[in-house]
Amino acid sequence: MSENLDDDALFIEEDIDSLALAHISQRTWKIAIVDDDEDVHRATEFSLLDVKILNRRLEFIHTYSKAETHQRFAVESDVAVVLLDVVMETEHAGLDLVKFIRDDLRWRETRIILRTGQPGYAPEEEAIRDYDINDYKTKSELTRKKLLTALTAAIRSYDQLRTIEASRRGLHQIIASSAEFSMQDGIEGFASGVITQIAALCGVPSEGLLCAQSDESLDGEQQFRYHVIASAGHYRSLINRPVEEIDNPIIRDAFRRALSERTSLFEEENMTLFFAGRGRRAIAAFIDLPYALSEIDQQLLQVFCANLGVCLDNVGLVNQLKNYAFRDQLLMLPNRLKFIEEIDSKINSNAVQQMVVLIDIDDFAEINDVLGHRYGDHILRAVASRLQQALGEEVILSRIAGDIFGLLGASTTLLPEDLQRLFVDPFIIDDTSHAVSVSMGLVALDFPPQSGMDVLKDASIALKRTKSLQHGSHTLFTREMGVEIRERAQLMQHLHKAFDAERLYLMYQPQIDLKTRRVIGFEALLRWRTDDGKMISPTEFIPLAEHSGLIVGMGAWVLRTACFAMVHLLERNQHVERMAVNVSGIQFREAGFVQMVESALRDSGLVAGFLELEITESVTMSGVHNFEETLAQLKTLGVQIAIDDFGTGYSSLSYLEKLPVDRLKIDRAFVTQIDTLGGPRIAELITQLGSKLGLKVIAEGIENQHHLDVLKSMGCDEGQGFFIAYPMLENMMDGWIKDWK
Repeated sequence: MSENLDDDALFIEEDIDSLALAHISQRTWKIAIVDDDEDVHRATEFSLLDVKILNRRLEFIHTYSKAETHQRFAVESDVAVVLLDVVMETEHAGLDLVKFIRDDLRWRETRIILRTGQPGYAPEEEAIRDYDINDYKTKSELTRKKLLTALTAAIRSYDQLRTIEASRRGLHQIIASSAEFSMQDGIEGFASGVITQIAALCGVPSEGLLCAQSDESLDGEQQFRYHVIASAGHYRSLINRPVEEIDNPIIRDAFRRALSERTSLFEEENMTLFFAGRGRRAIAAFIDLPYALSEIDQQLLQVFCANLGVCLDNVGLVNQLKNYAFRDQLLMLPNRLKFIEEIDSKINSNAVQQMVVLIDIDDFAEINDVLGHRYGDHILRAVASRLQQALGEEVILSRIAGDIFGLLGASTTLLPEDLQRLFVDPFIIDDTSHAVSVSMGLVALDFPPQSGMDVLKDASIALKRTKSLQHGSHTLFTREMGVEIRERAQLMQHLHKAFDAERLYLMYQPQIDLKTRRVIGFEALLRWRTDDGKMISPTEFIPLAEHSGLIVGMGAWVLRTACFAMVHLLERNQHVERMAVNVSGIQFREAGFVQMVESALRDSGLVAGFLELEITESVTMSGVHNFEETLAQLKTLGVQIAIDDFGTGYSSLSYLEKLPVDRLKIDRAFVTQIDTLGGPRIAELITQLGSKLGLKVIAEGIENQHHLDVLKSMGCDEGQGFFIAYPMLENMMDGWIKDWK
């Protein structure tokens, strides 16, 4: 099947080291505490310190906002209970998260206990009726004893639901796979179902391995090699690994004894089941146990294993499984797992002048959407065939993901210019000529020794760089590129911590009427100072916040803080007309954005007319219909709207004329041009355009008297910049206004 897989998911792999394997019995119940009050987090965790429920300790997950919960839950699994605050950054944040958990994540077994300090926001009767929650408590009534009681009941319910679901899923896999056992498609599901069903029969979590004898022998005819053919839980990364390479000696010894003695072993913390089929191939399963099984349970499992051994007794099983583990079934090429193994082999053999290339078919998703997956499959086959014929057997060709091919071979053979030439001639698909463009990422194996997985990640970084800069070209990975990616990731982690620790703050830059020099408002500007006093530019951290989704919660905080600052100015009889707040495109497109603005105005008490939202020009052309609808709602509230960085995007002037906006903002780049030979031509055009459309025009980046005089003479209404005032803290605003007057 041709699939458009997410590139970001291709190179993420869970590592299981020996330390983790040594502590597999230390399972926990995951408890998520979702609340914007740090004290609630500390009090809840303190109340449950050292508590064990159903013989397991508790593991806490802490999130403090709707946006952070979205991000954290997207990468979490097996969360038993969510202790959820109703009111956080918005009064409906908690109930919105209930829908997200049930409808988007589809966590049906997870138990949700709604907690609130303000019962009026979500009345208990309506909340239980309209939302799939399991309990509703006010924070004041959740004493330690009652919290423990509620949590125990919730975990017990979660555990029972998971057991039922595991049993259903395991039986379904085994029945469905048994019906077509002779077909390759059913084997992998069958093997996985064995582990699931054994765990369900015992009432334990699905944590285990299934290994089978392969055709490979070790030193002598009587010593056979065994491979992991199915894995679940903590062990899922061990799939296809030889048993003797498993780091945990307990598992290796258990398999050795069970297979050599041809018997099942029952220990206090694990069991190893032997499947006694009629064939010569030996199969065994290792399963974690939280407690020792009873004699009756052991007898039942022995009967189950005897029956299952007959089903699994198939001479070609291991070869088929190995084929599935290391070969792509559409193109019959080595898959990603095999490709990594081949890279590791080159590294271990100290092969010189080797290159890894990732080739991505441009716009392949659109091909599938428009022409169908069958057509996409034909293109994949045609591309694979051309690469094989041109490169020969000296180059290893693999299918890494949906439309991504991997090449491994000599650097002199895999020259990017030569590879691009292979795609000059179109492909004939269904008697139709089809041109194909590809983007490439390359990495040379001449760095210090590393793993095949690391090399593939580096190639992926280079490929993503190509796709972000120019499709149809190539990028060679460099050490600087890797450092840049790591620094970016580190900066993103620090940004999250800085936001949680309130290390971000606002400064305010005055805006004046250029003719009268009267102060008409301020623009709120977000700043970040690290713990060591270093200032991080917004041009660095705002894109990271947008990429990670943090911008939504961050933007809500900025808006609320700026609204309160404006209210304080008005209360001190400072006659200013507006507070301008920048809005990210991602933030503006959020479904609840208008409600968030309403909430900030209501909570601060600010009249909507004193708030101006600055929206970048590119946002106006992204999702036109939704933009107009949101803009109309904001104008109904009475909020002012400014188009920021005007002239840097690609707005349609006819479309702009229809928008209910109040102000155009000349980008600082065009103000700076006043000092060049070209002069203020673009700034003057924007000013004239604003006048024709009946809009106010404000210029940012005024840095000297000449800028101010030229802008004033051309008819620009308002301005801001370092020449007028640098951004300042809130407590400096009154003094500056007094001095300016």
